[in-house]
Amino acid sequence: MYLEQIEKLVVLQKVDGEILVLEEELGSMPRELADLEARNAELLERKAVLDDKLDILNTQRKRLDLEIEDNTSRIKKSKNKLMMAGNTREYHAMMREMDNMEKTTRNREEEKVALAEELERQTALLDELQKEQAELTAQLEEYQGNLKKRSAAARKRLAELQKEREEACVVVPAPVLKRYEFIRERISNPVIVPVTAGVCSGCFIQIPPQAFNDLQKGETILSCPNCQRLIYWCEHFHACDSPLAAAAIRTPVAMDDDEDEAGPDDERDEEPRYADDHDGPDDERDDDDR
Repeated sequence: MYLEQIEKLVVLQKVDGEILVLEEELGSMPRELADLEARNAELLERKAVLDDKLDILNTQRKRLDLEIEDNTSRIKKSKNKLMMAGNTREYHAMMREMDNMEKTTRNREEEKVALAEELERQTALLDELQKEQAELTAQLEEYQGNLKKRSAAARKRLAELQKEREEACVVVPAPVLKRYEFIRERISNPVIVPVTAGVCSGCFIQIPPQAFNDLQKGETILSCPNCQRLIYWCEHFHACDSPLAAAAIRTPVAMDDDEDEAGPDDERDEEPRYADDHDGPDDERDDDDR
């Protein structure tokens, strides 16, 4: 009966583990979609800013072109009038005016060169941004297209697992199931783990010798005194080659005498009892009994 109950609990735990993975996947899908949409919105916002900058730069370029063209025309007219100057004073005044217009034109030409460089830089940034945004849009469309299929497949499998879980819960004795559920609500998966070489493969702490002796008897389901997980001896199922058992073959964490003799913590006292609880080894036992 003990071995059968352990086997049923392991099967139930496997189902619960797959359910957790699917629930996490279903929960992550909206988050992943929201992340993609947020990134796409950010790129669109950056693109709008660059478009505004380019509009301003192009407007400035047109203004400079008009100013340069206007100054060039005025300089040409001033040169024609220069030959018609009536006196030296008028001649010098027209020369100063032409010098100012030529200086203004040179400044506008320099501004135009700098503006052209900035336009080229901003245009390159926009091209790069548009390429990134196009790739993200394609990725978003693909994700949205697969989202319904992935979600439907996950929900279908989840429904199957829920049915399997219900069937597994029926065959697991009610007291044992209640104990399993009590622990599952308080600790992370896994809930039931093998013990190899006296070490719990859930917390990798060596269990007390008396508890290990009781575990080897295979008479009742026990819990690890340290992590409170349900435990079973791997030799009962020849599970030493299993991943959990292999992971448990590590250097045990030494426990002092106080920890060896400590019983379950306060939270475990609230846990239903279905077998005789065992404290740590008696202080008066001789070495041979250990």
